[in-house]
Amino acid sequence: MAEEPDSTARGARLGIVRDHIRFENAHDLAAVLGTFGSAARYDDEPWDEHHVGPDAVRSFYEDLLRALPDLQIEVRKEHTSREAVIVECVIRGMHGGTWRDLPATGRRLEFPLCGVYTFDEGGKLAGERIYYDRATVLRQCGVFREPTSLSGRLLLFLNHPVNIVAALLRQCFGAASPQSSLRRESRPQPER
Repeated sequence: MAEEPDSTARGARLGIVRDHIRFENAHDLAAVLGTFGSAARYDDEPWDEHHVGPDAVRSFYEDLLRALPDLQIEVRKEHTSREAVIVECVIRGMHGGTWRDLPATGRRLEFPLCGVYTFDEGGKLAGERIYYDRATVLRQCGVFREPTSLSGRLLLFLNHPVNIVAALLRQCFGAASPQSSLRRESRPQPER
């Protein structure tokens, strides 16, 4: 079990995170990368993306700043713990460049995000792990509709007709689910 960092260590960690976010807001990529240690890591959890090493982290930030050329981060709350600094913030910017193969939509994005920052032995960032609702971002980009809305139902049907028809057939005819079929198939067969 790691020792509880004293208030000086916690303050230094919080200072690194504040500098890191300030550099992100200034779009100073070299300074952002300078806050990371040699084993830099960036985890975008909603997409299950893990960028390991300084080159991978640089590539992530290059893509982010191209996609949101006016990126701004507004910190709402900061929390320190024994192992991490946690920041609750709001991300704002215009989708002005390709992001995840989605061409720029020109739409404004604004969504809450939680970042978890960990540290290496030298006091630099070992990693940043972010959590946010990816459906909110995709909805703001104009490519996602709630399946309960009229447009969402229409798009769901157009995007997944085979799945919809199969689901309706199962519902109408009481067909067994794929899981129950698998359970039946996995039962031991009697010896002959």
